[in-house]
Amino acid sequence: MARLHEYQGKGLLAERGVAIPRGKTASTPAEAEAITASLGGAAVMKIQAWTTSRKAQGGVTFPDSPASARADAERLLKMKIGQFPVEQAIVEERLPIVDELFVSMSIDDAARAPVLLLSLTGGSGVEERAGQVHRLPVDPDDGVDAAEVQRLLGASPIDPKYHEGLLDAIDKAVRLAREVEARSLEINPLVTTEDGRVVAADCRLTIDDYAVFRHPELGIEIARELDHPPTPLERAAYRIEQADHRGTFYFAKLPTTGEAGERAIGFHGAGGGGSMMSMDAVVHAGFTPANFTDTSGNPSSAKVYAAARIILQQEGLVGYFGSGSGVASQEQHHSAYGLAKAFRELNLDIPAVIRLGGNSEDRAVAILESACADLPATVVGFRKDDPPARCAERFRELVDANSGNAWSPRERAVPAFVGSPGALSFDIGPGEHWKGHVWIDLERCDAATTAKVVERGGGVLRDAGGRPALAIDPEEAMKKDSEMIACEIECAMAGAPVVYVDLPIPGVDHVSWGER
Repeated sequence: MARLHEYQGKGLLAERGVAIPRGKTASTPAEAEAITASLGGAAVMKIQAWTTSRKAQGGVTFPDSPASARADAERLLKMKIGQFPVEQAIVEERLPIVDELFVSMSIDDAARAPVLLLSLTGGSGVEERAGQVHRLPVDPDDGVDAAEVQRLLGASPIDPKYHEGLLDAIDKAVRLAREVEARSLEINPLVTTEDGRVVAADCRLTIDDYAVFRHPELGIEIARELDHPPTPLERAAYRIEQADHRGTFYFAKLPTTGEAGERAIGFHGAGGGGSMMSMDAVVHAGFTPANFTDTSGNPSSAKVYAAARIILQQEGLVGYFGSGSGVASQEQHHSAYGLAKAFRELNLDIPAVIRLGGNSEDRAVAILESACADLPATVVGFRKDDPPARCAERFRELVDANSGNAWSPRERAVPAFVGSPGALSFDIGPGEHWKGHVWIDLERCDAATTAKVVERGGGVLRDAGGRPALAIDPEEAMKKDSEMIACEIECAMAGAPVVYVDLPIPGVDHVSWGER
């Protein structure tokens, strides 16, 4: 589920006629001070973070003056939730509250229908008052049962003068949820005030991942559930996922402390269940995954390459651990080629253990270990019969032998012939928004080398008088990124490193080397 911040949800409610507190978001202490002054000198300030129990975590304050608002903001904007920094706080008027209600519309997957949860006593700790929460059906077309809500209000101690406003706010909230295809919309609390208003004092809104593309107006960057605003690496990974339909690619940053002795690692899974089991094994071995990554569903070599490159953009890793289900029906040699290309380009100098269980696993392990044999780090491949615990134990041995040396992200190592007028070059593009070039060093292509390149080119190349040339239409060659990555690695292993696939990662690499 894609999440919106409180201030975004409130803005959508306000657009539909639901009253919200006066106020704005602040990104600096000076802004918080100015907003508080505009509200009369007293305010409520809340961090904007995708977490519950903000007050219990110290993320809610009640400044009594602009100066105290500035001081509070100094602290709040330095907070981290799960090691992810707080970037904004909402600064709002203090409401003279009379009543607090809990309102939540969500999708009941078992019933395959929306449902409204309503408690006439909202606020913190509503989860502990489950017996006071009413469960009401919501008609997909007509919305909430107004008569039933009115009945509940009538049986409550809430002053009748607020009933019409409460019913109107609940109805508009439910209709908003339907309009934006929300998985859930929660207002806790929906309040009545001494000056006669009905106000949404909070709002938590999540949107169905599969509906995000229909709602560009919401400004959601990543249609996935995260517990923090997307990081630059998560944005880069999501762009790759959207550009290349072959298989899946999920990347999420995980909370790490950065403290000495933490032993953070890059984690690369393949298949949800097996990835979870493998993550448990490596955590039990004493490591902290800096990320969770999954490439499954028969991903292309290019997609696995991009995943490895993005994982290795993280600072301070002591190793790279990859392991999936072991029974995935995907050709593991594609993954091996993609991993080998990334490790070679970056001259990997931290240990890597990769469990390549599944189809063509013997071939995959042979490719990975042979292609990475000359790297400063040890790269070891395992098969499906090797349990994750054994892989994790071997990983620990290698990291210990490497004295815990930490990874430092670096530029790709690019061959000197890239960009040369004496090289054969043609475009390659895994997706409309992810393109690059293939470069072949013709000056080093004698008859024997050309034969190797053509043989390993997967039908993309032909021998043209002792030199490689395209054997297919350039438009068709655009789609052959996996074949050409395999060609690059196979030729390098054969002692003929004359092929290079220049495939820059959007958001990580600035431009293709051939365009510099």
